[in-house]
Amino acid sequence: MAISRKIPVDRGLTARMFVTGLLLVVLYAVFAGALWFALHSFVILFVVIFGLLFGQYWFSDKIALWGMHGRIVTPEQEPALHGVVDRLCALADMPKPRVAIADTDFPNAFATGRSPKAAVVCATTGLLRRLDEPEVEAVLAHEISHVAHRDVAVMTIASSLGVIAGLTTRMMLYAGLFGGFGGRGRNTQSGGQLVVIEMMIMLVSIVVYAVSFLLTRALSRYRELAADRSGAILIGRPSLLASALVKITGDMGRIPTRDLRRAEPFNAFFFAPAITQRRGPGQQGGGLSLSALFSTHPSLERRLAQLAELEAQLGEAR
Repeated sequence: MAISRKIPVDRGLTARMFVTGLLLVVLYAVFAGALWFALHSFVILFVVIFGLLFGQYWFSDKIALWGMHGRIVTPEQEPALHGVVDRLCALADMPKPRVAIADTDFPNAFATGRSPKAAVVCATTGLLRRLDEPEVEAVLAHEISHVAHRDVAVMTIASSLGVIAGLTTRMMLYAGLFGGFGGRGRNTQSGGQLVVIEMMIMLVSIVVYAVSFLLTRALSRYRELAADRSGAILIGRPSLLASALVKITGDMGRIPTRDLRRAEPFNAFFFAPAITQRRGPGQQGGGLSLSALFSTHPSLERRLAQLAELEAQLGEAR
Protein backbone atom coordinates (compact mmCIF):
# COMPACT_ATOMS: atom_id res chain seq x y z
CA MET A 1 0.00 0.00 0.00
CA ALA A 2 1.43 3.35 -0.99
CA ILE A 3 1.87 6.05 1.67
CA SER A 4 1.73 8.80 -0.93
CA ARG A 5 -1.38 10.43 -2.39
CA LYS A 6 0.44 11.24 -5.63
CA ILE A 7 2.10 7.87 -6.26
CA PRO A 8 -0.74 5.57 -7.30
CA VAL A 9 -1.46 2.41 -5.37
CA ASP A 10 -0.50 -0.66 -7.38
CA ARG A 11 -3.08 -3.25 -6.41
CA GLY A 12 -1.28 -5.95 -8.36
CA LEU A 13 1.88 -5.33 -6.35
CA THR A 14 -0.07 -5.22 -3.07
CA ALA A 15 -1.72 -8.56 -3.86
CA ARG A 16 1.60 -10.15 -4.81
CA MET A 17 3.29 -8.91 -1.64
CA PHE A 18 0.41 -10.33 0.43
CA VAL A 19 0.52 -13.74 -1.26
CA THR A 20 4.32 -13.86 -1.06
CA GLY A 21 4.11 -12.99 2.63
CA LEU A 22 1.63 -15.81 3.31
CA LEU A 23 3.76 -18.36 1.49
CA LEU A 24 6.86 -17.19 3.34
CA VAL A 25 5.06 -17.62 6.68
CA VAL A 26 4.40 -21.24 5.73
CA LEU A 27 8.04 -21.69 4.74
CA TYR A 28 9.20 -20.11 7.99
CA ALA A 29 6.99 -22.55 9.93
CA VAL A 30 8.32 -25.56 8.01
CA PHE A 31 11.93 -24.48 8.43
CA ALA A 32 11.49 -23.67 12.13
CA GLY A 33 9.79 -27.03 12.66
CA ALA A 34 12.70 -28.85 11.04
CA LEU A 35 15.23 -27.04 13.23
CA TRP A 36 13.18 -27.69 16.38
CA PHE A 37 12.91 -31.39 15.50
CA ALA A 38 16.69 -31.57 15.15
CA LEU A 39 17.85 -29.22 17.92
CA HIS A 40 15.07 -29.22 20.57
CA SER A 41 16.29 -25.82 21.73
CA PHE A 42 14.23 -22.65 21.78
CA VAL A 43 17.37 -20.59 22.36
CA ILE A 44 19.14 -21.82 19.21
CA LEU A 45 15.91 -21.62 17.24
CA PHE A 46 15.36 -18.03 18.34
CA VAL A 47 18.93 -17.02 17.50
CA VAL A 48 18.94 -18.72 14.09
CA ILE A 49 15.47 -17.70 12.89
CA PHE A 50 14.49 -14.52 14.68
CA GLY A 51 17.95 -13.16 15.44
CA LEU A 52 19.14 -13.20 11.84
CA LEU A 53 15.76 -12.04 10.54
CA PHE A 54 15.66 -9.11 12.98
CA GLY A 55 19.28 -8.19 12.24
CA GLN A 56 18.81 -8.17 8.47
CA TYR A 57 15.50 -6.29 8.72
CA TRP A 58 16.59 -3.66 11.29
CA PHE A 59 20.01 -3.01 9.79
CA SER A 60 19.13 -3.52 6.11
CA ASP A 61 19.99 0.09 5.20
CA LYS A 62 23.38 -0.06 6.91
CA ILE A 63 24.18 -3.46 5.37
CA ALA A 64 23.31 -2.25 1.86
CA LEU A 65 25.30 0.98 2.22
CA TRP A 66 28.29 -0.88 3.67
CA GLY A 67 28.18 -3.47 0.87
CA MET A 68 28.09 -0.79 -1.82
CA HIS A 69 30.56 1.58 -0.09
CA GLY A 70 27.79 4.15 0.26
CA ARG A 71 27.67 7.15 2.59
CA ILE A 72 24.91 9.47 3.73
CA VAL A 73 25.35 12.98 2.30
CA THR A 74 23.97 16.30 3.53
CA PRO A 75 22.37 19.06 1.42
CA GLU A 76 25.57 21.07 1.84
CA GLN A 77 27.68 18.22 0.45
CA GLU A 78 25.40 17.34 -2.49
CA PRO A 79 22.94 20.21 -3.11
CA ALA A 80 21.97 19.10 -6.63
CA LEU A 81 21.13 15.54 -5.58
CA HIS A 82 19.17 16.73 -2.55
CA GLY A 83 17.35 19.21 -4.76
CA VAL A 84 16.16 16.38 -7.02
CA VAL A 85 14.95 14.32 -4.04
CA ASP A 86 13.24 17.37 -2.51
CA ARG A 87 11.30 18.03 -5.74
CA LEU A 88 10.23 14.40 -6.07
CA CYS A 89 9.09 14.16 -2.45
CA ALA A 90 7.11 17.39 -2.86
CA LEU A 91 5.45 15.96 -5.96
CA ALA A 92 4.77 12.65 -4.23
CA ASP A 93 3.66 14.30 -0.97
CA MET A 94 5.74 11.91 1.11
CA PRO A 95 8.49 12.14 3.76
CA LYS A 96 11.98 12.71 2.45
CA PRO A 97 14.27 9.68 2.77
CA ARG A 98 17.93 10.02 3.62
CA VAL A 99 20.14 10.59 0.60
CA ALA A 100 23.35 8.65 -0.03
CA ILE A 101 26.07 8.30 -2.63
CA ALA A 102 28.06 5.15 -3.37
CA ASP A 103 31.59 5.83 -4.57
CA THR A 104 31.73 3.42 -7.49
CA ASP A 105 31.82 3.72 -11.28
CA PHE A 106 29.06 1.12 -11.43
CA PRO A 107 26.06 3.13 -12.78
CA ASN A 108 23.04 2.36 -10.62
CA ALA A 109 20.73 3.43 -7.79
CA PHE A 110 18.80 1.67 -5.06
CA ALA A 111 16.43 2.27 -2.16
CA THR A 112 16.64 0.44 1.14
CA GLY A 113 15.35 0.66 4.70
CA ARG A 114 12.85 -1.08 6.95
CA SER A 115 10.20 1.68 6.65
CA PRO A 116 9.54 4.96 4.81
CA LYS A 117 10.83 6.91 7.82
CA ALA A 118 14.06 4.89 7.86
CA ALA A 119 14.49 4.74 4.09
CA VAL A 120 17.63 5.62 2.16
CA VAL A 121 17.83 6.46 -1.54
CA CYS A 122 21.32 5.97 -2.93
CA ALA A 123 22.83 6.89 -6.30
CA THR A 124 26.29 5.84 -7.43
CA THR A 125 28.87 8.31 -8.68
CA GLY A 126 28.90 6.34 -11.93
CA LEU A 127 25.20 7.04 -12.44
CA LEU A 128 25.54 10.75 -11.64
CA ARG A 129 28.40 11.08 -14.14
CA ARG A 130 26.60 9.35 -16.99
CA LEU A 131 23.07 10.77 -16.79
CA ASP A 132 21.66 14.24 -17.28
CA GLU A 133 19.81 15.73 -14.30
CA PRO A 134 16.31 15.00 -15.73
CA GLU A 135 17.35 11.35 -16.22
CA VAL A 136 18.74 11.20 -12.67
CA GLU A 137 15.40 12.57 -11.49
CA ALA A 138 13.59 9.82 -13.41
CA VAL A 139 15.75 7.10 -11.84
CA LEU A 140 15.25 8.50 -8.33
CA ALA A 141 11.49 8.74 -8.97
CA HIS A 142 11.63 4.99 -9.62
CA GLU A 143 13.48 4.44 -6.32
CA ILE A 144 11.15 6.71 -4.33
CA SER A 145 8.24 4.69 -5.72
CA HIS A 146 9.76 1.60 -4.09
CA VAL A 147 9.75 3.45 -0.76
CA ALA A 148 6.15 4.61 -1.22
CA HIS A 149 4.96 1.11 -2.12
CA ARG A 150 6.76 -0.32 0.95
CA ASP A 151 8.11 -3.13 -1.18
CA VAL A 152 11.68 -2.47 0.04
CA ALA A 153 10.82 -3.78 3.52
CA VAL A 154 8.88 -6.72 2.09
CA MET A 155 11.80 -7.69 -0.15
CA THR A 156 14.18 -7.46 2.81
CA ILE A 157 12.04 -9.85 4.87
CA ALA A 158 11.43 -12.13 1.88
CA SER A 159 15.13 -12.46 1.13
CA SER A 160 16.00 -13.11 4.80
CA LEU A 161 14.53 -16.62 4.82
CA GLY A 162 16.62 -17.60 1.81
CA VAL A 163 19.73 -16.23 3.54
CA ILE A 164 18.99 -18.21 6.73
CA ALA A 165 18.26 -21.42 4.81
CA GLY A 166 21.40 -20.96 2.71
CA LEU A 167 23.55 -20.41 5.81
CA THR A 168 22.08 -23.51 7.44
CA THR A 169 22.87 -25.57 4.35
CA ARG A 170 26.46 -24.32 4.33
CA MET A 171 26.91 -25.00 8.03
CA MET A 172 25.71 -28.56 7.52
CA LEU A 173 28.16 -29.01 4.67
CA TYR A 174 31.09 -27.51 6.54
CA ALA A 175 30.37 -29.48 9.71
CA GLY A 176 30.29 -32.70 7.73
CA LEU A 177 27.00 -34.15 6.54
CA PHE A 178 27.78 -37.72 7.57
CA GLY A 179 28.54 -37.69 11.26
CA GLY A 180 29.73 -34.10 11.56
CA PHE A 181 27.54 -33.40 14.59
CA GLY A 182 27.63 -36.91 15.95
CA GLY A 183 30.84 -36.70 17.86
CA ARG A 184 32.85 -39.79 18.66
CA GLY A 185 31.99 -42.60 20.99
CA ARG A 186 28.31 -42.91 20.12
CA ASN A 187 26.92 -46.28 19.13
CA THR A 188 26.12 -47.13 15.54
CA GLN A 189 22.35 -46.86 15.97
CA SER A 190 22.37 -43.36 17.45
CA GLY A 191 24.97 -42.31 14.91
CA GLY A 192 22.75 -43.55 12.08
CA GLN A 193 19.74 -41.66 13.48
CA LEU A 194 21.80 -38.50 13.67
CA VAL A 195 22.84 -38.86 10.04
CA VAL A 196 19.18 -39.16 9.03
CA ILE A 197 18.28 -36.02 11.01
CA GLU A 198 21.16 -34.11 9.45
CA MET A 199 20.09 -35.20 5.97
CA MET A 200 16.50 -34.11 6.70
CA ILE A 201 17.65 -30.67 7.84
CA MET A 202 19.83 -30.40 4.75
CA LEU A 203 16.94 -31.36 2.45
CA VAL A 204 14.47 -28.99 4.13
CA SER A 205 17.02 -26.15 3.98
CA ILE A 206 17.62 -26.70 0.27
CA VAL A 207 13.89 -26.83 -0.51
CA VAL A 208 13.15 -23.72 1.60
CA TYR A 209 16.01 -21.85 -0.07
CA ALA A 210 14.83 -22.84 -3.58
CA VAL A 211 11.19 -21.89 -2.98
CA SER A 212 12.03 -18.59 -1.25
CA PHE A 213 14.49 -17.82 -4.07
CA LEU A 214 11.81 -18.24 -6.75
CA LEU A 215 9.22 -16.29 -4.71
CA THR A 216 11.52 -13.31 -4.20
CA ARG A 217 12.58 -13.33 -7.87
CA ALA A 218 8.95 -13.25 -9.05
CA LEU A 219 8.08 -10.45 -6.62
CA SER A 220 11.24 -8.53 -7.57
CA ARG A 221 10.42 -8.56 -11.29
CA TYR A 222 6.90 -7.27 -10.73
CA ARG A 223 7.94 -4.58 -8.25
CA GLU A 224 10.40 -3.18 -10.81
CA LEU A 225 7.61 -2.81 -13.36
CA ALA A 226 5.41 -1.21 -10.69
CA ALA A 227 8.14 1.29 -9.75
CA ASP A 228 8.73 2.08 -13.44
CA ARG A 229 5.03 2.88 -13.84
CA SER A 230 4.75 4.97 -10.67
CA GLY A 231 8.02 6.81 -11.23
CA ALA A 232 7.14 7.65 -14.84
CA ILE A 233 3.69 8.91 -13.83
CA LEU A 234 5.19 10.97 -11.00
CA ILE A 235 7.52 12.94 -13.30
CA GLY A 236 5.10 12.82 -16.24
CA ARG A 237 7.88 11.83 -18.67
CA PRO A 238 8.21 8.05 -19.17
CA SER A 239 10.65 8.73 -22.03
CA LEU A 240 13.21 10.07 -19.54
CA LEU A 241 13.11 6.84 -17.57
CA ALA A 242 13.43 4.86 -20.79
CA SER A 243 16.44 6.95 -21.82
CA ALA A 244 18.11 6.35 -18.44
CA LEU A 245 17.47 2.61 -18.71
CA VAL A 246 19.05 2.42 -22.15
CA LYS A 247 22.11 4.43 -21.10
CA ILE A 248 22.72 2.45 -17.91
CA THR A 249 22.24 -0.93 -19.57
CA GLY A 250 24.53 0.04 -22.44
CA ASP A 251 27.26 1.33 -20.13
CA MET A 252 27.05 -1.75 -17.92
CA GLY A 253 29.07 -3.63 -20.54
CA ARG A 254 32.00 -1.26 -19.95
CA ILE A 255 32.21 -2.05 -16.23
CA PRO A 256 34.84 -4.67 -15.26
CA THR A 257 33.28 -8.08 -14.64
CA ARG A 258 34.80 -8.32 -11.15
CA ASP A 259 32.99 -5.11 -10.14
CA LEU A 260 29.70 -6.42 -11.50
CA ARG A 261 30.16 -9.72 -9.65
CA ARG A 262 30.85 -7.82 -6.43
CA ALA A 263 27.58 -5.89 -6.83
CA GLU A 264 25.48 -8.87 -7.94
CA PRO A 265 24.31 -9.89 -4.40
CA PHE A 266 22.37 -6.59 -4.28
CA ASN A 267 20.78 -7.13 -7.71
CA ALA A 268 17.20 -7.30 -6.42
CA PHE A 269 17.47 -3.76 -5.01
CA PHE A 270 19.14 -2.09 -8.01
CA PHE A 271 17.46 0.08 -10.62
CA ALA A 272 19.11 -2.09 -13.30
CA PRO A 273 20.68 -5.53 -12.74
CA ALA A 274 24.43 -5.77 -12.34
CA ILE A 275 24.55 -8.87 -14.53
CA THR A 276 22.18 -8.45 -17.46
CA GLN A 277 20.15 -11.35 -18.76
CA ARG A 278 21.52 -12.79 -21.99
CA ARG A 279 19.15 -14.37 -24.48
CA GLY A 280 19.90 -17.14 -26.85
CA PRO A 281 19.32 -16.91 -30.62
CA GLY A 282 15.65 -16.65 -31.48
CA GLN A 283 14.51 -16.06 -27.91
CA GLN A 284 12.26 -13.05 -27.55
CA GLY A 285 12.61 -10.51 -24.75
CA GLY A 286 9.17 -11.25 -23.33
CA GLY A 287 9.36 -15.02 -23.67
CA LEU A 288 9.48 -17.38 -20.72
CA SER A 289 12.87 -18.98 -20.14
CA LEU A 290 14.86 -20.46 -17.29
CA SER A 291 17.10 -17.37 -17.14
CA ALA A 292 14.02 -15.10 -17.02
CA LEU A 293 12.61 -17.21 -14.17
CA PHE A 294 15.79 -16.65 -12.14
CA SER A 295 16.13 -12.96 -13.06
CA THR A 296 15.59 -10.20 -10.50
CA HIS A 297 14.42 -7.76 -13.19
CA PRO A 298 12.12 -7.95 -16.20
CA SER A 299 13.85 -7.73 -19.55
CA LEU A 300 14.89 -4.32 -20.87
CA GLU A 301 12.50 -4.79 -23.81
CA ARG A 302 9.54 -5.33 -21.51
CA ARG A 303 10.36 -2.29 -19.39
CA LEU A 304 10.81 -0.08 -22.47
CA ALA A 305 7.56 -1.36 -24.00
CA GLN A 306 5.66 -0.49 -20.82
CA LEU A 307 7.20 2.99 -20.72
CA ALA A 308 6.41 3.58 -24.40
CA GLU A 309 2.80 2.63 -23.75
CA LEU A 310 2.67 5.01 -20.78
CA GLU A 311 4.18 7.81 -22.86
CA ALA A 312 1.44 7.34 -25.44
CA GLN A 313 -1.30 7.32 -22.79
CA LEU A 314 0.01 10.46 -21.10
CA GLY A 315 0.36 12.16 -24.49
CA GLU A 316 -3.28 11.47 -25.29
CA ALA A 317 -4.34 12.80 -21.88
CA ARG A 318 -2.52 16.14 -22.33
